[in-house]
Amino acid sequence: MSALARYFHVQGKQVSGYDKTSTPLTQQLEQEGMAVHYQDDLNLVHEDIRNLANNAQVLVVYTPAIPKDHSEYDFFLNNGYTLLKRSQLLGNVTEQAFCIGVAGTHGKTTTSTLIAHLLRSGGIDCSAFLGGISANYNTNLLLGTGTHNGKQVVVVEADEFDRSFLTLSPDVAVITSTDADHLDIYGEHEELKKSFLDYTNKLKSGGHLYIKAGLPVIPELKVDYTVYSLNGTAAVNANHVTITDAVYTFDLHINGKTISQLTLGIPGWHNVENAVVASAVVLQMGVSEEDLRKGLANFRGAKRRFEYILRKENITYIDDYAHHPEEIKAFLSSVKEMYPDKKVTAVFQPHLFTRTRDFADGFAQSLSLADELILLDIYPARELPIPGVTSQMLLDKATLKNKTLCSKAELIDLMRAKHPEVLVTIGAGDIDQLVEPLKHLYG
Repeated sequence: MSALARYFHVQGKQVSGYDKTSTPLTQQLEQEGMAVHYQDDLNLVHEDIRNLANNAQVLVVYTPAIPKDHSEYDFFLNNGYTLLKRSQLLGNVTEQAFCIGVAGTHGKTTTSTLIAHLLRSGGIDCSAFLGGISANYNTNLLLGTGTHNGKQVVVVEADEFDRSFLTLSPDVAVITSTDADHLDIYGEHEELKKSFLDYTNKLKSGGHLYIKAGLPVIPELKVDYTVYSLNGTAAVNANHVTITDAVYTFDLHINGKTISQLTLGIPGWHNVENAVVASAVVLQMGVSEEDLRKGLANFRGAKRRFEYILRKENITYIDDYAHHPEEIKAFLSSVKEMYPDKKVTAVFQPHLFTRTRDFADGFAQSLSLADELILLDIYPARELPIPGVTSQMLLDKATLKNKTLCSKAELIDLMRAKHPEVLVTIGAGDIDQLVEPLKHLYG
């Protein structure tokens, strides 16, 4: 949403909006000249918007995260305003572009951010609508004039939530994963997989799909595609992955040739896998091997995706957006491998009651990879509580011995008495509000 807000603000449109919580990102939007409020209150909606004689001059953009009983949403819905879902607007904006759409239940933010960075490093001045803040560019919106086949190049994160990505018509599509998620929307995993198949069929004529090896939708694909993998015999894969001082180096096998000793600027096995497909996409687009090598090495990732907050002799602090069991497993496995002789303390905030209920065993198993676990209360987002679904439920299922519950408000006081060697904060809710206080505590 904030990338679209920035897009229209740059065009000189008046932009205002609502969010549930004030964050560094929303504060940045305010500093850029946009009006943001944090209470569901019609009196806070700009007077000049509410009183416009011609409501057609106002475009209202929303996401499914807005509750249906939200009074501002209800006002716009019932008073003749034009309403579009965020995904619909993104589809409209990118319809005439050469669109690269990156989808997947996890991995899409880092992969789309990396593709945009590699294109720019390789001389293709692309635009991009990203789902996270690029650490290289300190924004989630890139505006450029680069073209491919006579069309402006735009990289977008294709979100499967609420089938949003079906509003896109990409020229190049990527699918990183199709694990069960958003079952409050899809009901069952099979419906989610069907949605990913529908996404592949949205490819423009002559378009191409890159898809991770082993995904269950592959046998049913009806489009031109290439399979990639971290290891193995896929058409595009990485081999000889080495880790030295938390730096990952690998060989890329593509189109029957090998590009040796590529160094990735961010850590994590899962990020090497993301780099494999990002490299394949940009090489197809004409980026040279030399520019690919430079771009991978100086990539700094996306904010809250394996983001180093502190790297000191007595503590390493990493923050990550992971909110699905497979994401947490990939993240913590990489952390443990990078720091095998150090104690890993994980602070996790579960996101959504339904997700916690649906994947409780998976969360417990993944979180048990930590040496110490501190569980915060569930972040509800758009949901109401579900009886019996609590962080205590996850704590009971976790198999590690050193584990505790803590409220968000009490965490800093709890951590004052602790001296973690490797600290990680994990979650997609408002746990990011604790990052600066923790950095200040240990910095």
